[in-house]
This record gives sequence, structure tokens and C-alpha cells, in this order.
Amino acid sequence: MELRQLEYLVAVVEEGSFTRAAQRERVAQPAVSAQIRRLERRVGQQLLMRSSREVRLTEAGAALLPHARAALAAVRAAQHAVDEVADVVRGSVAIGTVTLHPVDIAALMAEFHRDHPQVELTLLTDNSDVLLDKLTDGRLDAAIVSIAADATPEGLDCAVITDEIIAAAVAPDHPLRRRASLTLPELCEFPLISLPVGTGLRSRLDEACATAAVRPRICFEATNPLELAELARRGMGVAILPRSMARGDAGLHGLRLTPVLRGRLVWAWRRDAAGPAARAFCALARRALRPRGEGAAL
Repeated sequence: MELRQLEYLVAVVEEGSFTRAAQRERVAQPAVSAQIRRLERRVGQQLLMRSSREVRLTEAGAALLPHARAALAAVRAAQHAVDEVADVVRGSVAIGTVTLHPVDIAALMAEFHRDHPQVELTLLTDNSDVLLDKLTDGRLDAAIVSIAADATPEGLDCAVITDEIIAAAVAPDHPLRRRASLTLPELCEFPLISLPVGTGLRSRLDEACATAAVRPRICFEATNPLELAELARRGMGVAILPRSMARGDAGLHGLRLTPVLRGRLVWAWRRDAAGPAARAFCALARRALRPRGEGAAL
């Protein structure tokens, strides 16, 4: 039984696909399939049920999986112990970010690479819900995500990048142009422009509306807050934006929302991250990041 075979098994299970597992392991898909077949011959049992739609564990596969993960974790821990004695940082760090944020992540990665050239760095962009899921299950080591102002996801530590009020914004000729504020029930009477489900800003809006027992009328969605602002400027509806964007755009009229909605953009990392590479990168990021008040997308 080879460690590579166990790595491929865990990758297929976590990715739910031989193709995605191969991409994650940076090998050709037939190589993953071949190693899984060899592992099955070695243990004498089928480990995965394969179909055109899904890949799932058999009973034997489910029995083997926790031991495979434990074996891989033990090998990583052994390598980390040796590296720490030798004062060497190696391995990999997987980082995720939301679409728009004020952090110069490329500069951080470049600085880290200069100091630790043996560490492989990967960067993923997605919405906050997906990134938090990947952080929780270990597929990411750290991420820039949006969370509620009064929340810290279980198992994660966070350093605040921005803490900002969420506002509404309309075009200068919109019927709401003379209003300074809106209640949530009033807001929900109008067509809204928002980030998609799974983003931090959208989650804060949906949570607040659920508490107020109202339903937002989302008529347009975009994946970038700058696109939301552009749609609002063109009269497509009421954009839900960080307050700095709603107030800072000359082509928009910003409105306060009551009750106040807040969201935080944070640098989040796994509390149990044992790898020296991940710890070193997070330490660098935390030194470089400072709370900046308002000004970042949620």
C-alpha cells in the first residue's frame, strides 16, 4: 500500500471526481484511476463506486478512508518535525480570496516565495461560503472571506481587514434619490441588485431580511461589487453595496439601511493548521494586514 495511492483515494473522495482529483494532484486522470485500481487489488476490495454522475465510497472504502487520512497526516507531521529541526520550511500553502478585496495578495505571495522558495503556493478565488467550506475541511490553509460582524466560524481564527456598514445605492434619477435612509421592508419593495448567494454581502442581507420577515426582490446579480454599482448607475435597481462604495461614487445616491447591516472582511486560517509553511505564511499576512476601516468589498 503506497502513500501516493492513499493520497489519490482521499483526493477523489474530497473532490467527488477523478478528473478534479487529478487536477488537484497535478497528474493525468488515468494515473489516478490506475493507482486506485492497484490499491483495490492490494486490499482485495472495491473502494469506490463509479458512475457517470458520481463517485462514492463503498463500505470497504469508508472503512479505509479515516486510516488513509491518518497515515497521510502522520507522514506530514514527521516531515514537519524534521524540517523544524533543520529550520527548513517546505510543503505547500493553499490560499483563497473573494473576488474584490484591498489586500495585495500577489505581493504577499512574492515576499513569501523569496524567503521560502521550496514552498508551493496556490491561489483560489470563490465566494465566501465556498472558501469557508474549503478552509473547514482542510482544502485551504487560509482565505480572505466575508463574515458577519459578530461571528467567528468554528475552528478558525480571524484577523480583521475591514469592518464596514452595508448600504443601498441608486441612480440620481431613481424615485429614492431624495431619501436618506430605508427600512428593510421599504427596501424590499424595490428591485434589488446584489452579489450572488454564498457571498458575504448577500448573506448579511438575507439574514437581516429573514429576521425582519421580509423577502428581498433580487432582480439582478453580479459577482463583483463594481458591476453592482454600474448596474445601479444605469437605473437597473437598488444596489446593495459596502457603504464606502455607495457614498464614494459620484454617479450614485447612497442610502442608510435600518437596522444597520455590517460585515467584516477577514484573513481567516485554520486554528489547527500544523504545517510550518501555512503557519509562516499566516504570520507574514498578519504582520502585513492592518484594519483599514471602510473601503473593501464584502
